[in-house]
Amino acid sequence: MKNLSIGNLLRRPEAGAFLGLVTVVVFFLIFGGLSFLKPAGIASWLNVAANIGIIAIPVGLLMIAGELDISIGSMIPAGSMIVAIMSGHYDLPMWISVIAVLGFGAVVGAINGFLVVRTAVPSLIVTLGTLFAVAGLVLGLSVLITGTTSVAIKAPAFYKAIFGQFIGGTYQVLILWWIAFAAIYIFFVHFSKYGNWIFAIGGDRESARNAGIPTTKVTITLFMLSASSAAFVGMCQALLFNSAQVSAGMSYIFNVIISVVVGGVLLTGGFGSVIGIIFGTITLAVVTQGIYFTSFDRNWSSLIIGVMLLLAVLMNNTFRQMALNYSPKKK
Repeated sequence: MKNLSIGNLLRRPEAGAFLGLVTVVVFFLIFGGLSFLKPAGIASWLNVAANIGIIAIPVGLLMIAGELDISIGSMIPAGSMIVAIMSGHYDLPMWISVIAVLGFGAVVGAINGFLVVRTAVPSLIVTLGTLFAVAGLVLGLSVLITGTTSVAIKAPAFYKAIFGQFIGGTYQVLILWWIAFAAIYIFFVHFSKYGNWIFAIGGDRESARNAGIPTTKVTITLFMLSASSAAFVGMCQALLFNSAQVSAGMSYIFNVIISVVVGGVLLTGGFGSVIGIIFGTITLAVVTQGIYFTSFDRNWSSLIIGVMLLLAVLMNNTFRQMALNYSPKKK
C-alpha cells in the first residue's frame, strides 16, 4: 500500500495536471451548462486537443530532455503546402506526398538536432532560426510554383478517410491518430529503457553520456519526431479542409508549449509524463473552447483564458511542491 500513499500519488507529474483539468471542467459546467459535455460540445474541444496533442507529446519529451523546438510553427504550414502542391497542383500520387511530408519533417528535425548537439547554441535559438528559414522557404516556393499562398487539394477517398475526415460529421479522424500516438509514446517513455534515457538526459546530460546513454542520437531523434509530427498535422489539416495556406501554424508554438507546461513538464527538464501532457493539452482545449459555451462577454475571453491557464499552472506547481515536501507519518 506504500505506493498508493497520498504523497506518492501527488508526486506523479500528471497529478497536478489532472486536478487542473477537473477544475476547468467544473468551472465550465457551472457557467456553461451541460451543453459543454454534449457530443457537439465535446467535439469542439476534442478536435482542438487532437491537433495540438500530436505535436505536444514529442515537444514535451524534448522539454523533458532539456531542449525546446519552436520550429513547429513553420512545419505545420510546410506539411500542408507540400501535400497541396505535390498532389493538388501537380496531381502526383498521394502516397508520394505523404512520404515527402514526413521526410521533410525528419530532415528539418535532424538539422535542428545536429546543430544543437554539435554547437553551443541553445535549442531555442537554433529552432528560432529554422522557424523563419522554413517559413521563408515555404512562402517563396509556394509563390514561385503556384503564384499564390493558398493551394486547393482534393484527396482520394482512401487518404481522405484516414487523414482528413469528420467521423460522424463532427469528430476529426485526427483524434484516433492522437490516441494511437499517445499509446505508443506511453509505452516507450514509461515502460522501456528509452524513457529512462530521456529523463536522464534532462536531469544531467554529462552524467547520462558518461553512463553510456547515446545522448546525441536520442536528442536528434526527438527533434525529428517533433518536426515530423508538426508536418503530419499540417498535412492532415490540408486534407481535412481541402486547402493549404502558408500563414497557418504560428499559434501552435504557444499552444503546444502551454499544453506541455500545464501538463507538468518542467522547463528545466528532467520531469514530466506523457499522460500529464495529454491532460495539459485537454485543459488548454477546454479553456479555449469552453468560453464560448458561457454567457461571458467575448471581449474578455482572452483575459479569462489567460487567468485560468495561469491558475492551472500554479495549481500544478503547488501540488508538486506539496508532494515533494510530503513525508508519511511513521507508526
